[in-house]
Amino acid sequence: MGKVVMYGTVSVDGFIADENDQVGPLFDWMSSGDVPLDETGEAKVSQASYDYTRPYWDQIGVTIVGRHVFDMTNGWGGSPPAGIDHVVVVSHRPMPEGWSAEAPFHFVDGVRAAMAKAQGLAGDRVVEVAAGDVGGQMLAAGLVDEVAMDVAPVVFGSGKRYFGSVDAQHLLEDPDVVSQGDRVLHLRYRIRR
Repeated sequence: MGKVVMYGTVSVDGFIADENDQVGPLFDWMSSGDVPLDETGEAKVSQASYDYTRPYWDQIGVTIVGRHVFDMTNGWGGSPPAGIDHVVVVSHRPMPEGWSAEAPFHFVDGVRAAMAKAQGLAGDRVVEVAAGDVGGQMLAAGLVDEVAMDVAPVVFGSGKRYFGSVDAQHLLEDPDVVSQGDRVLHLRYRIRR
């Protein structure tokens, strides 16, 4: 079984979006360089960000997101982002009407069921959990092995929290990855068990 990584780009003060679900300058780092991050060439990052991000993306087998992210992105048009094989959507509602049953999206009720589905699909590859409410629920349930953050140099003051509504202390190890790119600091922490 692969490891489970909670991941997201975050403001210095811990937010993944503002109060209106806008990300503002959080993703400026994805257009601040001259190295294409994938074959589309839409995202261009610094060499340091490429050297950190591309190998990580290549390890991901499944991404778990909440229904809110799925709805906001319109399910990425039925194609998982960044070349990921499958997306598991935590939702109490079924897949949208007219959604292609062949699209590699799986709608599951609850975080434990979502993790079981994701791990079955991912095999020994990484299960990525999107930061926010679902990520926070997974962390609180003890289902996360690592926390990965792309810290952007912006302060939002309020908004959607990286760890969602987590209200208990969780200790992390010292960062085992610290990589500075242009307009971003990539950090990765193991969860202390």
